[in-house]
Amino acid sequence: MRLSVAAAISHGRVHRRLGLGPRSRLDLLRNLVTALVRHERIEAPRARADEMRGYAERLIEYAKLGDTNERAMRMANFWLTEKDLIHKLFKVLAPRFQPHPGSYTRLLQIPNRDGLDRAKMAVIELKGNPFPPLIRPRRDTEKTLINQLLKGYRQDMQKAAAPQPPKGTPV
Repeated sequence: MRLSVAAAISHGRVHRRLGLGPRSRLDLLRNLVTALVRHERIEAPRARADEMRGYAERLIEYAKLGDTNERAMRMANFWLTEKDLIHKLFKVLAPRFQPHPGSYTRLLQIPNRDGLDRAKMAVIELKGNPFPPLIRPRRDTEKTLINQLLKGYRQDMQKAAAPQPPKGTPV
């Protein structure tokens, strides 16, 4: 009898299964990319936001080539379902990201969705948007186990390093 560990084997799948099929998946991703370009910050389930992130960043890479580039225009025409956003992509977003080599989006986890499914949620936003920044959860609070252990260690070291009064009877 062999013991084996269950491994996540992809069997040729390179992307998540979203929606009802390939066409539904593409429509979902196109709508998410369109919403991101329009609003510059959206809230979505984490799997969808993470999957959409690569397509949005690739679209911005193409937009940086300029609106005279035929391939960039075809990509924008495909990925943006609202055609009035093509102007915003090329005239507002592309110049904003022109000096940056990559990583145009930021993905932040937020609490799970309330309701029946309790889906893991995330906020995806374009960097440099006009909204106030989201507060990232701080993991290095004083209440974490590692910080409590370090605090006790520091106190022990201070007691050991403090000058000890001489033992015996003082004269």
